[in-house]
Amino acid sequence: MEADTLKKIKAELLEALKSSDRFRADTLRYLLSVIHNAEISKGKGATLTEEELAELLQKQGREREESIAAYEKGNRPDLVEKEKKELEIIKGYLPEQFSEEEIKKLAEEAIAKVGAKIPQDMGRVMGVLMPEVKGKADGALVAKVVKELLG
Repeated sequence: MEADTLKKIKAELLEALKSSDRFRADTLRYLLSVIHNAEISKGKGATLTEEELAELLQKQGREREESIAAYEKGNRPDLVEKEKKELEIIKGYLPEQFSEEEIKKLAEEAIAKVGAKIPQDMGRVMGVLMPEVKGKADGALVAKVVKELLG
């Protein structure tokens, strides 16, 4: 069965094509090809779950953020603008992300659960915490919060 996010992307691609929004249509086509490739690598006839789609879209978002930083360093405002527009489109399909405060609360619970006390316990904490926030929080932000709490 097709995930709701995938249905939404396909429907919005049709809208973008009808309204001649070429940039949005190109971005959505690209996302669909990335999703299609992920389904192929998953196996014959496989479809991605909502969680897997969220993870894939987060990865695409991170790639855009890295590109923005690189293009800003290289003084390429034209490419920075393009990447920012793509990032905004991608963010529209991500589930609502946890705030830093919500992550902190979940991290404190995970720390208590595993009895972590020192920074070397970070791996155990992350092992418990990441499945809870998967697709709803950036891993780098989660790691930063855990490191602060244990440091």
